[in-house]
Amino acid sequence: MIDFFWHTKTVEQAFEYFGSSREGLLPGQVDLQRQKFGSNTLPEKKPDAIWMIFLKQFQSPLIYILVGAGILILVIGEYTDALIIFLVLVFNAVVGAIQEGKARNTLASLKKLVETKAAILRGGLEEIITDAEVVAGDVLVLREGDKIPADARVIFAHKLIVNEASLTGESQPAYKTDGVLSGEKLATAEQKNMLFKGTSVLAGSGMAVVTSTGVHTVIGGISEMIAAMESEDPIKREVRVLSKIIIATVVAMSIVLFIAGLLAGKSATEMFATVVSLAVSVIPEGLPIVLTLVLAAGVWRMSKKNALVKKLQAVESLGQAGVIAVDKTGTITKNELTVTRVYVGGKTFLVEGSGYLPKGAILEDGKNSLPNEGVELLAELSAFCAGAHVAFSEEKKVWQVSGDPTEAALLVFAEKAGVVKTELEHEWPQVAEIPFSYQSKYHAVLHRAGKRGRFAVAGAAERVLELSSLLWHEKKNIRLSQAARGEMEEVISAMSASGLRVLGVATKNSSALSLEPNGIGNLTLVGFIGMKDVVRPEVKSALAAAKEAGIKIVMITGDHKMTARAIAEETGIYTPKSLVLEGAEIEDMTDAALAQTVGEVSVFARVTPEHKLRIIEAYKATGEIIAMTGDGVNDAPSLVAADLGVAMGKIGTEVAKEAADIILLDDNFGSIVLAVEEGRNIYKTIKKVILYLFSTGLGEVLTITGAIFLGFPLPVLASQIIWLNFVTDGFLDVSLATEPREEGLLFEPRLKKTAFVDSLMVKRMVFMALPMSIGSLWLFHYYMSGDIVKARTIALTVLAAFQWFNAWNCRSEKESIFKMNFWSNKFLLGATAIVIILQLLAVYQPIMQKFLHTTSLTFGEWLLVVAVSSSIVWVEELRKMRVRKIGLI
Repeated sequence: MIDFFWHTKTVEQAFEYFGSSREGLLPGQVDLQRQKFGSNTLPEKKPDAIWMIFLKQFQSPLIYILVGAGILILVIGEYTDALIIFLVLVFNAVVGAIQEGKARNTLASLKKLVETKAAILRGGLEEIITDAEVVAGDVLVLREGDKIPADARVIFAHKLIVNEASLTGESQPAYKTDGVLSGEKLATAEQKNMLFKGTSVLAGSGMAVVTSTGVHTVIGGISEMIAAMESEDPIKREVRVLSKIIIATVVAMSIVLFIAGLLAGKSATEMFATVVSLAVSVIPEGLPIVLTLVLAAGVWRMSKKNALVKKLQAVESLGQAGVIAVDKTGTITKNELTVTRVYVGGKTFLVEGSGYLPKGAILEDGKNSLPNEGVELLAELSAFCAGAHVAFSEEKKVWQVSGDPTEAALLVFAEKAGVVKTELEHEWPQVAEIPFSYQSKYHAVLHRAGKRGRFAVAGAAERVLELSSLLWHEKKNIRLSQAARGEMEEVISAMSASGLRVLGVATKNSSALSLEPNGIGNLTLVGFIGMKDVVRPEVKSALAAAKEAGIKIVMITGDHKMTARAIAEETGIYTPKSLVLEGAEIEDMTDAALAQTVGEVSVFARVTPEHKLRIIEAYKATGEIIAMTGDGVNDAPSLVAADLGVAMGKIGTEVAKEAADIILLDDNFGSIVLAVEEGRNIYKTIKKVILYLFSTGLGEVLTITGAIFLGFPLPVLASQIIWLNFVTDGFLDVSLATEPREEGLLFEPRLKKTAFVDSLMVKRMVFMALPMSIGSLWLFHYYMSGDIVKARTIALTVLAAFQWFNAWNCRSEKESIFKMNFWSNKFLLGATAIVIILQLLAVYQPIMQKFLHTTSLTFGEWLLVVAVSSSIVWVEELRKMRVRKIGLI
């Protein structure tokens, strides 16, 4: 459907275009409208079958390498070992499919969000139909509590207030009008004469003509955007890089060793079997399953902290995040307006309490100010103007609001001052009202008791000041001179600069029985009320911890610049050296210019979903790994586009939850910091496993290579290499995956770009592999002149023992193994005991001797094996000591 910018058109133009009227469509028009303008359903992607999810687990370069290794082992006749590889791959796929196959269809959740009933007029008669049956040109009948089934142009509005926070990101409710607006490119939040699919009516009533349905609505555009988006986890990128390194290493090593062996007089058959076995040794077959187990353990630990992780890779990704973009409303704040400051009689009073709980002291200079005539008068007028209702829900254990949240805040303030609206209106019943409108910017009410009248006005502070000619001061009404007016403007500016939404409250002597808009004037200004969306109590400490962890926090919101900056200042997100960037400024910037600017920005205000996407992509362009938090429909595209999406579990829409990778079940922002620490622990653990696997593989490669170039027989056979790779490595790498979390991970310097294999790891591999190869070759040469079977058994056993010691080496980059808690990793203790027992069986059990070509060793030979293999600990301990002393590797 072509965008006709319906907010710039009259209602009559909309009726003419759709062939409708104020009585709605005729029944015979409905099918034609659906054919012409489309149905009111969102595109629905068919969910993957479980077998498809299972097969997708094999879409990894590392898996391809392992499949190739399994085929090569089949070629050389090692059927058992090939079977082990394939079983490992299947197990890994099963675990991944179970974890990731629960709920991955974002578009289905969009449909679920907006499935609702709609009241419409057709042929002048009201009908209740499902939202899917609504067509363009239908006339909607709107009442409090209704969900809006399609985008529509307002026909008329009576106190019509709509909650659009989930769509626009604005915390303030939208007051709707039927007037024509100018400016085709008005943001969604500025289109006051339009209603949007998926939002809901807070208060009032009205009618509207449907202008867009299904994919042509604003939320439909978001669904199409999500469907077209793809985002890759950082861990997947790292695995892809790692796979390329493995392939290059295996190919180069295989070619060099095969040729060297042939030149040294070895047979082609022997060298082929040896090269294939070594290739299998270098390829970390156990890595996929260890990755899965490490990530699954992290997911389990996060579930204990009220963080539901939907994708295994998500927690590790958060550990690498350099930027966390947070949504203001609902994430940083509670989305509960609270009066925190009032000004009356030339004095400022602080109002304690938060949310809609009607408890809290009203203080002047830190002391209880009540009774105070000015505060009590302000409270009475506030109660008169408060048309909302506040009640405690026993089921949800929260205070719930019916009506305008702003007026609910006024009601709560009145109760804190000792004014109960029901009691007040029992004495002073309401006789007339002018509801708040976008044009007037005030709400006026008239109450009477016999011949006496009470007149109250509350609205935008500047507007109420404009309508006032007198000022209440110390029980008197004094003339509002230019000087006094200037003082009041300064009060408004000061309160606004503190991030408060400021309302003016006024009254007037009146004996009238009705209210007319043109009669609202010559008011007596009583005071100002400042309210704000309360910051969540855990946010400040969580943000401070995130900053200490080297993570930059930025706020992205649809709210006004001043409000956003004040909240950001209060929480520590905004600093004087940082910038506040508005959506309109983003519109005028190229992608390259935005990428150059985002590093200096701490607050993005007045942004649309499209702007959020551009911001996310700009950070990615700088090389940052970015996490995004959100709870609304408008957040869904950026939750998908970010490296990691985090949604609120309680207040979040279904769309946001399904688009996210992690859901905070308790809406506690502090859980993000816990997840960051968990992610860093997972990253460290994966590196420990990779270091162990690669260093032992390199040790075996150097041992074989050294033997070939020294003219020795092969020190270990193909079957012995596979034994080391699957049995010794298999138990120890899994046990390393259970290593307890290191202290202080959150506050270690964060590297902007991380990799599983870095320069430190390469150096440590060399430090570990050299003692392995030198010690193994020395012992093999020592026994080689005698029994070759004995020599190979010694070589096999010393290589196995090197791996036992090396697993303990890999527990820490800097900490000595003699200072670490020996009992803290019971799995490693158990795995070490198991591999020692298995090696004893390999050496002494007759069937194993035949299978592995081994022979028995004496006690003295075992002592020699242990003494030589322990050298890997002393070499690594010397390196660690140097690191601790002078910080060098």
